[in-house]
Amino acid sequence: MSQILAGTYAPFDVKSLNAGDTAWLLAASALVLLMTPGLAFFYGGMVRAKHTLAMLMQNFAAIAIVSVTWVLIGFSWAFGGNNKWLGDLHYVGLRHVRDVVPALGSLQTTPTMVLVAFQLTFAIITPALITGSTADRWKFGAFVAFVSAWSILIYAPVAHWVFNGYGWLNKSAINIGTEAHPVYKFFAEDFAGGTVVHINAGAAGLAMALVLGKRRGWPKEKIRGHNIPFVMLGAGLLWFGWFGFNAGSALAANDLASYAWVNTNTATATALIGWIVVEKLRYGKSTALGGASGAVAGLVAITPCAGFVSPIGALFIGLLAGVGCAYAIGLKNKLGFDDSLDVFGVHFAGGWIGTLCVGFFSTTGTNPAANDGIFYGGGGKYGGWNLLLHQAMAAGVVTVFSFVGTVIIAKVIGLVMRTRVTEEAEIEGLDTAIHGESAYEFGPVGGASAYVPATSAKESVGA
Repeated sequence: MSQILAGTYAPFDVKSLNAGDTAWLLAASALVLLMTPGLAFFYGGMVRAKHTLAMLMQNFAAIAIVSVTWVLIGFSWAFGGNNKWLGDLHYVGLRHVRDVVPALGSLQTTPTMVLVAFQLTFAIITPALITGSTADRWKFGAFVAFVSAWSILIYAPVAHWVFNGYGWLNKSAINIGTEAHPVYKFFAEDFAGGTVVHINAGAAGLAMALVLGKRRGWPKEKIRGHNIPFVMLGAGLLWFGWFGFNAGSALAANDLASYAWVNTNTATATALIGWIVVEKLRYGKSTALGGASGAVAGLVAITPCAGFVSPIGALFIGLLAGVGCAYAIGLKNKLGFDDSLDVFGVHFAGGWIGTLCVGFFSTTGTNPAANDGIFYGGGGKYGGWNLLLHQAMAAGVVTVFSFVGTVIIAKVIGLVMRTRVTEEAEIEGLDTAIHGESAYEFGPVGGASAYVPATSAKESVGA
């Protein structure tokens, strides 16, 4: 996030408007929004055919629900005010949206409504990620209630802590120098949401997997995805949309955005390679599912680093994520929790890997506002080993807050409605049991000529 420092509300000065920045951020917003349907296909291909529409519906419902909660209060709590814990109510219902965001002040070059749109897409995909941990068993009504509460009570506060320059885990809008020589530095660095999005969703996913319990038949029964081409399509859409996710987080069409773009692609590529190499060494085959999962692991890990590291740093970060997450997905079998589609192994572990890597690879050569990490000779109060400590602190705080908060929300919802589907619905499939539809109609194959009237069929059989 950009630094600096009005601290108060003031009308946006149209003279500060940069048309290029505005156009880029609107385009980036569209790219990030596309990631949630991409995620729906990524997850949808990994579940059994009878649960496909249920997975897609949960992801599309997240778009609708968070679009409402963000307008009503989410944006105001995340980006309003100059309090370190939680935003104020200045932007509730998007009132006063022509006022600048306090933490940006004179550095804001796009209308505030553009920032509303861009950050909305982050708020949408975060609870959508949770659905991968709970596939095949979450009751739709309970999911809707959960996302409504979680987006306000968990996501918005965490976004304020990390993305808002006055947030207590960011602090980039707080002058740590003197009035004559102001100094603004990040406390913890998270360029595009390693903590806010991925660790947050991963911890919540683990919590919900434990609250809902294991899928029927897991782990004895082999539960395999039904459509790997869907998975590959979803991974491709995620890879494409992630350029808006990371490069857009520069909040401008500038040099930093170009670094974030290249770093994103580099880490994704090396993570894919790392994952399939691990598969080849362990199992003798490199799978398409592994390639898609490796790419997503790289995208996750580079998210907090994208605007703080060099392309060489991104290369190593991706490799670490590909190898690390390939092993991390096995933890569910060892520890006995049913994280259906490996949200914990990919997003939680990948988020932690990327967040900690900032402490090693961050460099002012990429971003002058950053702190130099351990590998770049960083020191002092905010660099080097202290930076690594701050990164671990941010990741740890978000982990605990998200996990505990998610359990509380789920338990409260459970007091008023059933949260898990019945055994009969799970066996039948959520598509027909909950939504009354089927993703696939296994009828005659072909075009109109495949249809045979009943009388003709009888005649044919008789013949």
